[in-house]
Amino acid sequence: MIYLASKSPRRQKLLNQIAVRFTILDVPQQDPVHSDMVNEAVHSGENAYDYVSRVAREKAEYARQFLVTQNMPEHPVLTADTTVVMEGEIIGKPADKNEATEILRRLSGKTHQVLTSVAVRNKEHLFQTVQTSDVTFALLTSRHINAYVDTGEPFDKAGGYGIQGLAGKFITHITGSYSGIMGLPLYETTVLLRKAGISIP
Repeated sequence: MIYLASKSPRRQKLLNQIAVRFTILDVPQQDPVHSDMVNEAVHSGENAYDYVSRVAREKAEYARQFLVTQNMPEHPVLTADTTVVMEGEIIGKPADKNEATEILRRLSGKTHQVLTSVAVRNKEHLFQTVQTSDVTFALLTSRHINAYVDTGEPFDKAGGYGIQGLAGKFITHITGSYSGIMGLPLYETTVLLRKAGISIP
C-alpha cells in the first residue's frame, strides 16, 4: 500500500489501472510549519526538466514530513508533477479564458513537450524519474479554440488542455507515453514503486 499525495482523479485512475493499492494523502497546500516547502513558481534560469523534478521532489518531502507530524503509519509516498514546454518555455495552467486561448493558439499546428516527474519517498530513500513525450496539435481554427475554452476543461491543466478529454481530437501524433501526458507514466511509475519495495504483479 502507498500514499498518493495528489488529488488528481487522472492519477488515481491510472494507479487503479495497474492495480496499485493506495490511500489519498490530503496534504494541505500550506501549514504554519512548512508553508514554503513546495514552491511551484519557476526559479530564475530553471529549465523544464529541473523545474518538474524539483516540484515533484518537494511534494514528496513535504508529504513525508506531513506523515511524520501527523503520526500516520509509514508507507511509501508517491507524488508527481507535469509541465508543458513550448519552444523552451514552460506553460502552466491558464488563469483565464484569454490566457487559455493564447496558449492553444501557440500549440496549434506545432509540436510541444510534456514532462512528468514521478517521485516515491520511502522513509529515507527517494526514487525519482522524469518522462518526456512529444505532442503534435493539428491546426486549430478560432472557432475550435473558443468552443474548447468555453467547456472550462483547460483551466486546471498544464498547457491548457487534457489529452484524455475533449482536446484528444486536436492531437495528430504523440511520441512517448500517453499516460505520462495524462500525468502519471505507468511504466516508469511501476519501476519506481518496485525499487521502493512495492510488489506489483
